[in-house]
Amino acid sequence: MIRVLLADDDALVRGGLKALLRAEPGIEVVGEAANGVEAVRAALALKPDVVVMDIRMPVRDGVSATRDLMAAPDRPRVLVLTTFDLDEVVDDAITAGADGFLLKRATPEELVTAIRAVAAGDAVVSPAVARRLFASHAARVGPDHERAARLTDREADVLRAMALGLSNTEIARSLHLSVETVKTHVKHVLAKLDVRDRTQAVVWAYRTGFAYRGTATVVE
Repeated sequence: MIRVLLADDDALVRGGLKALLRAEPGIEVVGEAANGVEAVRAALALKPDVVVMDIRMPVRDGVSATRDLMAAPDRPRVLVLTTFDLDEVVDDAITAGADGFLLKRATPEELVTAIRAVAAGDAVVSPAVARRLFASHAARVGPDHERAARLTDREADVLRAMALGLSNTEIARSLHLSVETVKTHVKHVLAKLDVRDRTQAVVWAYRTGFAYRGTATVVE
């Protein structure tokens, strides 16, 4: 059972999300929060697996709340769900440690899939946001040849697919590999890049231009 906490200042939005998720097998909404302060407090008390986090909230925003949750022991996964796809909003959320970034215009199916993927340890970025990240982060820091050289060609393919927001299952399908083989490649990528998790690996790929220089394409 995936335990979910909903953090959004709009009660109607929370109500709609709760009704949607209540109908999904294997997902349970364990709490709600109307601002960042409540979100952190509720997450620490309820220990959800995933926090669906809005960005623009009163008292405290979702970015700073996410940053606090990343420092917590046994921290939850955070899926940002927002109306705003401005470059600085995306950048701030991912830098804070968010595991996924989805726009509120996403379909119910996309949201449920994203929650399941984030809970499973995948990094999720909607295709529209991925395109913006490619454009805004390409060459921002510059190539990191030393770490990039540690990756095999197949590991590089897997990392670029991760940067597109693909799950392990989707990567396996696109690269004609087994899911277990993909998981092994992901583990090697994290170790070779010396990063904590998939999200940090994706951030590295964007900021060094590694993902942008690849041959992968975003598919709607």
